Amino acid sequence: MSVTPTTTPPTTTLPSGPTDAEFLAATEPFRREILAHCYRMMGSHHDAEDLTQETYLRAWRGYAKFDRRASVRTWLHKIATNTCLTALGSSQRRLLPSGLGGDAYDPTDTLAQDHEVPWLEPFAGTVDEITPGDDADPAYVVGARESIRLAFIAALQHLPERQRAVLILRDVLQWRAAEVAETIGVTTAAVNSLLQRAREQLKNVRAEEHWKSTLDDDAKRELLAKYVSAFEHYDVDAIVDMFTDSSIWEMPPFTGWYLGGDAIGTLIRGNCPAEKAGDQILLPTIANGAPAFGLYMRGPDGVHRPFQLQVLEIDPEARGVAHVVAFFSDTPELDFARFGLPATPYDAPAASIPSPLHQPD
Repeated sequence: MSVTPTTTPPTTTLPSGPTDAEFLAATEPFRREILAHCYRMMGSHHDAEDLTQETYLRAWRGYAKFDRRASVRTWLHKIATNTCLTALGSSQRRLLPSGLGGDAYDPTDTLAQDHEVPWLEPFAGTVDEITPGDDADPAYVVGARESIRLAFIAALQHLPERQRAVLILRDVLQWRAAEVAETIGVTTAAVNSLLQRAREQLKNVRAEEHWKSTLDDDAKRELLAKYVSAFEHYDVDAIVDMFTDSSIWEMPPFTGWYLGGDAIGTLIRGNCPAEKAGDQILLPTIANGAPAFGLYMRGPDGVHRPFQLQVLEIDPEARGVAHVVAFFSDTPELDFARFGLPATPYDAPAASIPSPLHQPD
């Protein structure tokens, strides 16, 4: 999986016929789509990157035999699907704390981490980066945009791998049942059965995992500005006001999840390292096509460093925040960089800085 198709492939395995340039010209426009497809299947951005490389390596090796009865896009998705199914056969499903089962946690309990659980990972990029061009089926474009949302990815992880593949190919990519059957090596009847079971199981996964924000741009900007201000001024009461009684807060690899604004406020008061205004700085980014923020925490030396990546789902009816997943990482600077965030907030472009608190002491 370490071979990147954008570099010159090894001459010992170079197929006769098409050149590297021809292969790249035909396949490279679909790389972000394939990455998103692998991410939907795996629930891990890192795994998706590896499997995208593996997909392109397999495609390059087989390009001379590609008969073009299908489009290049379809051909690549077929290879990627089977590459992911092979990988899923030896891996565990990726979850969020709320997907482990059990009731919401008491925010006064001691926090516990579990680094053995293969946690769900966020996806770096906007929806436009993983949707096809103007020639694509509009139904596919809509499905692709919604199906990268973190809540949908979390729901997919509850499905067995073949059900997951069938649901993605049929409901996201809008493939015909016969195409799916050929891809995964089963009958059309089996595809229809797998799809029915997948749809039924997905109904039973938390209904709130299907938020679709309908706030207009101005209302969304206002809400997010209030969210940033509440955190940067360490105004916990204002933070609580951003949430409803049904809002969820979770932060893998910590195993707990917390329900409702009051519980979230208690959790923050009891565990957040911040003590006063200016201790936290938030810079905006996009994760899973949704609003997200890199939160920088001031250390004892007065320097703000990457602390957590917060991915938000907005509740348009309550005009508040429905769900926050605050991802912690062992390599926060590297992960922040993947989302276009600097190592320190002082290096951010001026347009990204919403408050005068963004200055080092």
